This record gives sequence, C-alpha cells and structure tokens, in this order.
Amino acid sequence: MIEFDKSTFDNATKDFQKMGKDNYEAMLKSYGQMNKGFQEIGTSFSDFSKQAFADATSTFEKLVGAKSLEHAIEIQSTFAKSAYENWMAEMTKIGEMYASVARDAYKPVEKAVEKTAAKVTAS
Repeated sequence: MIEFDKSTFDNATKDFQKMGKDNYEAMLKSYGQMNKGFQEIGTSFSDFSKQAFADATSTFEKLVGAKSLEHAIEIQSTFAKSAYENWMAEMTKIGEMYASVARDAYKPVEKAVEKTAAKVTAS
C-alpha cells in the first residue's frame, strides 16, 4: 500500500496555486505592456498621418501658385524627396517601437519562467 502524506500534498498544492497565480499576473503585466506599446504606435501613426496631410496640402497650395512648369517640378520634387525621407524615418521609428513592445511585453513572462524553472529544479 502507498503511504500518503497530507502535509506534503497540501504544500505541493499551495506551491502549484501560487505558481499559477504568479504566471497569471505575469501575463497580465505582459498584456498591459503590449497594450501601452500599441497605443503609442497608434498615436505615432496618427501624428505622422496628420503631418503628412498638412505637408501635402501645403505643397498643393505651392503648386497652385507656381509661376512656371520648372517651378512646379521643383516644388513636386522637393515634396517627393521630403515625403520619402519622412516615411522612411517614421517606419524606422515604428519598427523600433514594435521591437521595444516585444521586449517590454516579454520581460514579465521571462521573469515568471525563470522563477518557475528555479522552483522546479530546486525540487
């Protein structure tokens, strides 16, 4: 017959419940970090879009007032170069923001995994 030690079972159950609670809290923190990061990315996209629209409107107004075809081509070329540079800078920034979101969202999970692994290996 197998011996059953109730105190060992109770301690293991408590440890398991605490581990589950800790992991749940880590996931909540992770989701919170992701949500915050995605809000920042959305705000950045919105700000960029507003500025791009303002730049396009300003360029159109300049084009309407152009005195010659050469001046209109110069205005359009300047706008195209600026729009491309701004787009590339914004996409680089957004890419860095996504990488930061991933790192920040993973930190609570990483800590929980390390903590759980330490407990499992110590047992």
